[in-house]
Amino acid sequence: MTSTLVRRAPAKHLPPPVRKRGDGRLALIFLTPVLIGFGLFYVYPAARGAWVSLTDWNMLSEPSFVGLDNYERLIGDPLFWNALKVTGLYVVMTVTVQLGLGLLLAALLHRLTRSLVLRTLLLVPWLVPGVTTALLWMWLLDANLGFVNHLLTGVGLGNQGFLTSPDLALPSVSVINSWSGTGYTALLLYAGMLLIPKHVYEASALDGAGEIRLFFQITLPLLRPILAFVLVVSLISAVQVFDTVAVGTKPAGGPVNATRVIYLYIYQRAFTNFQMGYASAMALSLVLILGVLTFVQMRLLRASTSDLA
Repeated sequence: MTSTLVRRAPAKHLPPPVRKRGDGRLALIFLTPVLIGFGLFYVYPAARGAWVSLTDWNMLSEPSFVGLDNYERLIGDPLFWNALKVTGLYVVMTVTVQLGLGLLLAALLHRLTRSLVLRTLLLVPWLVPGVTTALLWMWLLDANLGFVNHLLTGVGLGNQGFLTSPDLALPSVSVINSWSGTGYTALLLYAGMLLIPKHVYEASALDGAGEIRLFFQITLPLLRPILAFVLVVSLISAVQVFDTVAVGTKPAGGPVNATRVIYLYIYQRAFTNFQMGYASAMALSLVLILGVLTFVQMRLLRASTSDLA
């Protein structure tokens, strides 16, 4: 028996793309408006805020440099730590509800119906301005005239001070904003589910997998990069809660500081007490905290990789 040696043709390496002269200048021309806007509205305010955080400034006189005094004061401020605690509780409640309901709604849309009307209705609460949402729910949850309390009274549960009770105020704010943001979260997750190839579901269904097993063994693992993105966006959005608390609670942040979130506390220090340096120090500290949390989330969820490959 003779054997033949098959010689393979050497692999052809494609030449590197030729870069035309002037491409860099043309790209810079198109990027210039964006770079100018980024510098004016992001870089300069951030640098200005960092400088103000090192000063004592009441907006009526010239700022005086105090170094790290604002940060030392911040460490010993119990109201600052209480605001961080309240914000953390709010973030956990809101992100959990939005992500859980968003996953459920997205899965139902993906597996049962892909109606454009339903997707539009889901997005409507998110499009309503935050102040309008706060006023609407403030009237609905009013202890005396609110529709919700009329229903509770009708079934024998009595009136509840949703926005006036220290125990119910923060969960009520969380429910209000979860109602507003869940539809948007669901549509983001639904868009991610549409990227999963249909043949993956079909092959698993042939092996006898049911809907629940498909969701936990196929959808969730392949949805991981989108989940990471949604978690980061939801976290940042939840930390920035302000209008619902400022409009819906009386006094703002009450009762007994139960809803005084960090953004509201920064606003009060800056524009009520005119302590711009101290408020800037808190704002910069919040940016650093958000940066660390975002980095940890992205690393834990391996957001840069996908199991689809």
